[in-house]
Amino acid sequence: MLDTIISGGKVVTPAGPGHWDIGISGEKIVVVAMPGILPTEGATVIDATGKIVVPGGIEPHAHAAANVQPGARQLVSGTPNAGPLDHSLGAIWGGTTTIIDFAPVPNEGDLVEGIQEFLKPWEGNAYTDYSTHCIYSSKNTPDAINRYSELISAGFPSIKVFTTDIRPPEGRVHTLTPIGRIDTGRMANVMEQVAKHGGVLAVHGEDDELVMYNYLLAKQRGLWDWYNVHLIHSNLVEDLAFQKSIRLAQMTGAGMYFVHVTAKEGMRAIQEARSDGLPVYGEVLTLALSFICDQYKESDGMKYHTYPSLKYEEDQNYLWNGVMDGNLAFTATDSSFTTYVDKTAGRNVVDVRGGNIGIEIRMGVNYTEAVVKRGLSLERFVEVTSSNAAKLLGMYPRKGAIAADSDADITIIDPAFKKPLRMADLHVRDYSPWENWEVEGWPTTVMLRGKLMVNNGELLGSPSDGKLISRKIDPAVVNKPAF
Repeated sequence: MLDTIISGGKVVTPAGPGHWDIGISGEKIVVVAMPGILPTEGATVIDATGKIVVPGGIEPHAHAAANVQPGARQLVSGTPNAGPLDHSLGAIWGGTTTIIDFAPVPNEGDLVEGIQEFLKPWEGNAYTDYSTHCIYSSKNTPDAINRYSELISAGFPSIKVFTTDIRPPEGRVHTLTPIGRIDTGRMANVMEQVAKHGGVLAVHGEDDELVMYNYLLAKQRGLWDWYNVHLIHSNLVEDLAFQKSIRLAQMTGAGMYFVHVTAKEGMRAIQEARSDGLPVYGEVLTLALSFICDQYKESDGMKYHTYPSLKYEEDQNYLWNGVMDGNLAFTATDSSFTTYVDKTAGRNVVDVRGGNIGIEIRMGVNYTEAVVKRGLSLERFVEVTSSNAAKLLGMYPRKGAIAADSDADITIIDPAFKKPLRMADLHVRDYSPWENWEVEGWPTTVMLRGKLMVNNGELLGSPSDGKLISRKIDPAVVNKPAF
């Protein structure tokens, strides 16, 4: 007997879109069938006529648990950072059903227990399922790096590294949160371990020496206002780091992807590596697809910023080409947010706050900008919002697919939804860079593992519904470009 049937919609399956009915029992999809043949007795029937049915979105890049750790960055007292509860609430309203966070790898004791301890703020505060990338930095010992297999065995196969400290020493205030540069020796060691054990490496790629020198130049040349941040986190900074990281990956055999690609130089590096058969992928933020560095000069232009930085219109065009032609694997948000007053408090290139509040709008804005405006296929839309992240990060086909035996994580998009976004349409915090953004198509029904979480403007789920997901990388995606 089926618990739920979704009928009447255009369903995007791994085989392509079509008009199918979806039968769900418990937490799983059990059948995708021709319309009208599934037995409806005892089942709840959701009418998706005229709507588009896609797998629940996967957010591969969010900083949630770190925001509620001691020492987390806060510019204005009394403006709390958003933790897992706010992140997952915004995500589920916006059609995203799985979030990947970040957690630092300890040096001593049980490494897995250290990761799980860092993730405790998620327990009972998750409207979505969740997992984490594990961060290695120069603070880690060679022994901790060489124990990477323990993380793999526990279902945490993806590693994140930063090739820069992002800010100069006077701006590094979050001493207990997981941001810290990794040196070349440790990065090579991490890559060797990733290649040996079949994991995947995520790289925040910026050349640290050039970043720090750019801060020095900015101070000397009177370019210290926040709207000059793109001159510090520049195109050349990305180019140098990407080229070096790709060379290390080539020599070690590691599969990798670059987070938040921002520049045409970064796109070219990824394209060249992939054309050489290297398993190199790219992630792009919805923020960078939506805005450019010129908008920093608005009176509250800090609201557009997250690290590295927005770039120019030409760079944005390269990013869109990467989405359209397949050289960028998926979209993300780098979600980490607080209130408007805290986000806009930083007035210089050191104090300007990173992170953005895009986790709720990602699916809807991507649908408008990619599918409606640029003609992206529905299959490719699913790839960049869900299935490619699931494949690269070891969740497919449990996540990221509408198919028999997949989790019933489902988002229904109403293409008739047409309006400028208002804060009243959103559900977390008090600002959005996308306020007044014209959207056409929006998630209106969201299901997590068979439970209806959001339906036609009503939140039905609870923060106890989400759970930690174990992951295992498919060797096919880290041996050569698989998508």
